[in-house]
Amino acid sequence: MAFWTRRTWMTLAALGGFVAVAMGAFAAHGVSDPKAQEWLRTGSTYGFMHTLATFACAPLMEIGARRARLAPAFFLSGVAIFSGTLYAMALGAPRWFGAITPIGGVLFLIGWGVLAWSARDIDR
Repeated sequence: MAFWTRRTWMTLAALGGFVAVAMGAFAAHGVSDPKAQEWLRTGSTYGFMHTLATFACAPLMEIGARRARLAPAFFLSGVAIFSGTLYAMALGAPRWFGAITPIGGVLFLIGWGVLAWSARDIDR
């Protein structure tokens, strides 16, 4: 598991932030369909929020929240599934992709739960 280091998580989070900004800009300037704009904005907002949450895990690990190292896997998987399916639908994928989107939302919730669990180790 040497591949899944903080460096890897931070790199993936930075790339996720890049994609979130690009898709938000595309929603604002490159798409005229209101539904596609909404999907792109929602995917961008949640994607960006959870890439930032991934960055927040690193300092938490440094101050004793060792289990915080588990949260980025859930956050970034959630971004890939939640935001990815919304982006795909906005770009023309079939609407049944929307049935997959909530799986990403559940991964976000698990990530936040893991982060709350890990915070219990701070200042011990």
